[in-house]
Amino acid sequence: MPHIMELLGKTRVVVKDGKVIEVGEPEVDWCPLFAKIHGIQKITPEEVKKNMEFRISDFGMFTEKRRLELEDFVGFGASEVMMTGLSRGLLDTTVTACDGAGTVISNNPTLVQGMGGRMSGLVETEPIDGIINGIEERGGIVLDPSTAKMDPVAGVKKAAELGYEKIAVTAAFGETAKELRKLEAELGLDLIVIGVHVTGLNREEAQVLVENSDIVTSCASKPIRDLVKPIAQVGTAVPLFALTQKGKELVIERAKDIKSPILINTMALPVLPEHKQPRDLI
Repeated sequence: MPHIMELLGKTRVVVKDGKVIEVGEPEVDWCPLFAKIHGIQKITPEEVKKNMEFRISDFGMFTEKRRLELEDFVGFGASEVMMTGLSRGLLDTTVTACDGAGTVISNNPTLVQGMGGRMSGLVETEPIDGIINGIEERGGIVLDPSTAKMDPVAGVKKAAELGYEKIAVTAAFGETAKELRKLEAELGLDLIVIGVHVTGLNREEAQVLVENSDIVTSCASKPIRDLVKPIAQVGTAVPLFALTQKGKELVIERAKDIKSPILINTMALPVLPEHKQPRDLI
């Protein structure tokens, strides 16, 4: 089974044996984040292939040489927010996904950032021993080392069995977030549900995700931008929204770790300057 990830304009990329073997067509042709960081002014299959090959060569994504300790990629990404939450004791553990491992439970802030800081939309992956061993050496727990399956709900169940209560978990689908809320009530947990990889969700799916998340990324999603009623927002081009009080507290805690100056103000949200948004929101 190859590895499949959606990245850079939600372009489907297939990787096998450390090589990019298939690249689809981008669904979005310009992203302010990648324009700023990598100077990509038009997203094309060629640019996507180059970016995936860079991730493979730079930190070993989808290979035995995967680095699991990486610097912050953005100020307020999902992994950065979770890293700070663990460091400050606002979270007991996290349930996230990593290439070559699938769903992972970890309370190691450095590992959480290393796994997720450069992660795009991981669709499918297969076990890679070097990655699984590296995660376990750093105290992480791989949900299913034999298949590297991705199952956030099963991951939270496992975390609860291990005695964790304050758990941050990433979810890419509204129905997953909804299941997580049911599980939270059944087991008496305190979840922070973070909606991720939302580009391309239809309005109904986006509504369910928004209703069941504490924090949600915006990616290039028009429905998310239309539906959110945030109580805190960071960024204006590809914003991250806090939708509940505990989500807001986690995002504000993250702000303490940002080295550059920060403007704090009150205003009606969301704030979405048209010229800063990804082109062709979907």
